[in-house]
Amino acid sequence: MTEISRRAPPTSAVALVPEIDITLTGTPRHIAQSSGIECTANSACPTVYQNRRRATPASWCIIQRPTHRINGAYAVKVDIEQEIQRSAEDAARNIRLLLAEKKVFAVNLISSPGSGKTTLIERTIEAFRGKLRVSVIEGDIETDIDAARIRKHGVQVHQINTRSSCHIPPFLLLSALERIDLDATDLLFVENVGNLVCPAEVPLGEDLRVVALSTAEGDEKPLKYPLVFKTSGMLVITKTDLLPYVRFDMDRVKAAARAANPRVEIFETSSVTGTGLSSFVGRVGELCREKTG
Repeated sequence: MTEISRRAPPTSAVALVPEIDITLTGTPRHIAQSSGIECTANSACPTVYQNRRRATPASWCIIQRPTHRINGAYAVKVDIEQEIQRSAEDAARNIRLLLAEKKVFAVNLISSPGSGKTTLIERTIEAFRGKLRVSVIEGDIETDIDAARIRKHGVQVHQINTRSSCHIPPFLLLSALERIDLDATDLLFVENVGNLVCPAEVPLGEDLRVVALSTAEGDEKPLKYPLVFKTSGMLVITKTDLLPYVRFDMDRVKAAARAANPRVEIFETSSVTGTGLSSFVGRVGELCREKTG
């Protein structure tokens, strides 16, 4: 919800809003021009949104009567949440259609920072060398550290820096796909921003969502953050070589994960010893070939 202030007292039922200029971080800037339109309380006013890059169809915004004051100014509220959600869903749908057309199997990899996502991708790339063509899109707030690691393996990689966003927005991923040769890709890994909350709420048009959980993080994560485990088709438990040194109840994690999603596939892995990697790689390869033929 964005608040737009106007230094004019409200009438009993009418708020005059001659121009609304809304800037959203990470999205195209829209100008809502409704000069001379009076918006009655709780009614919808016809407002033409103009995208600075291209014109978009007329939309509706809900203008409510001023309800409170901020620093002496009367405030009205503009409900933009629905429009943002619709835009994200459209971008995810376009990603899904594009990947279907190109016959690319996409994996959205989610975890906390430091759980071993990048290392898991590196091991998977090496396992598929000469078998499947792997490309990677890296998501981080800042830097291209992980992309530089992936680049050393000789595969296509593109870095997305989300700046302030705690997840990869679908429209940024759609833009990044323009920089990947999808005709030379069978398997696409999207390493999301390290976070168990935000990425779980935003579908990216992927074929498979994988959540990684390291033994060093503790065994309560599926209980604290159930959504990401509920919406993931696979749970990869990483760093099992640390089990002798950390408090981690494997049975508790598996039970909680299956309570969230009874059909989740669980893999116990270690990128240091190689334990369990062949099972994970084999299953991903099987699903990929089902789509790519």
